Amino acid sequence: MNKALNDAHETSGRGKDWRKSMSDHVAFALLVYTGIHIFATVGAMKATGLKTGALFALCFLVAAIIPALRKFERRWTTLSDEQAVDPDYAPAFRRDLAFLWILAIGLPFALTFMFRAMAG
Repeated sequence: MNKALNDAHETSGRGKDWRKSMSDHVAFALLVYTGIHIFATVGAMKATGLKTGALFALCFLVAAIIPALRKFERRWTTLSDEQAVDPDYAPAFRRDLAFLWILAIGLPFALTFMFRAMAG
């Protein structure tokens, strides 16, 4: 399975395509963020009864997260064909992936904590 996934990011045998890989990670991170966000928000609504906060959180998802992730992804999709397979970009790619996944996993919990704190 891993070999099939890694081969999908190979570009004519030249190496990993940073553009495609980042795009895949952004899409999957958005799904993970949304899933965690929904479950955390439902839990907060049951615990606090704060339905307005849940609606605000969902608006925040649409209004801020999707454009922010798109802008984040655009940094990588604008690479030239040569840059897209350049191994010198690996450290920057790993740094951006770490930030992306910390954001995707941590932000839903931070928002839920904030709404629970506002509810008292």
